Amino acid sequence: MGALHEGHLELVRRSLEENAWTVVSIFVNPRQFGPQEDYHRYPRTLDTDIRLLENLGVSAVFAPSEEEIYSPEDEILISLMRLSRLWCGSYRIGHFDGVALVLTKLFHLVMPERAYFGEKDFQQVRIVEKLVEELFFPISIVRVPTVREPDGLAMSSRNTYLSPRGRAQAIALYKTLQYLQALIPRTLLTAELLREARTYLTTHFPEVKLEYLAIVDEYSLEPVEHLRQTAHPRALIAAYVEGVRLIDNLPLQVPPEEDPL
Repeated sequence: MGALHEGHLELVRRSLEENAWTVVSIFVNPRQFGPQEDYHRYPRTLDTDIRLLENLGVSAVFAPSEEEIYSPEDEILISLMRLSRLWCGSYRIGHFDGVALVLTKLFHLVMPERAYFGEKDFQQVRIVEKLVEELFFPISIVRVPTVREPDGLAMSSRNTYLSPRGRAQAIALYKTLQYLQALIPRTLLTAELLREARTYLTTHFPEVKLEYLAIVDEYSLEPVEHLRQTAHPRALIAAYVEGVRLIDNLPLQVPPEEDPL
């Protein structure tokens, strides 16, 4: 959506390494913002973004207007029945439906062979993978690991909303995920892990308002009760810092089962 940072630029670099042509789309999509969200406030830095992309050597920048993407006569909606209702989707009603709709339009207009998405918004990545799978888009979705600040904060355009005090508190999300990972050798029961991780967050970062903290199977995004229920457990977190909603996630490393003697 623009306001490019190093996380976005890492997606571009990966594409430049792996493809002859790289097209970057920039579009602040009104359909994925709720009525009380920050659509009008969201940073728009198109001229700066284009200069950054030119310096990297992209083939083209596709920056359509809202009128070019949507019409008052539009009737099509795209809705995922399950994935878009979980986690962020249960708090941001309609958000992922808006994401799915605009990506369907952009995929048809640009017709890429590969599309690159950062794992910071892991639920979005899974929804895009499902969209491409079920609508038979001939596109490979490439996941790119989350790019972080030196202290571990996941890079986000919304980080610019934070005051210095809020920025110091924002590291709470990643610290909580790290704390949860550190607990794993002691227990594999997710209820215990989540309870202790929530206690850590509220004790060390009392100004941070937790929205959710979950451990899920990274394919289905459904919660698991025991880490060995899935080969790929992942912790998801969303929280508010100074009224700014931030998200993060971490794939969890589980020790191998010991062979019986």
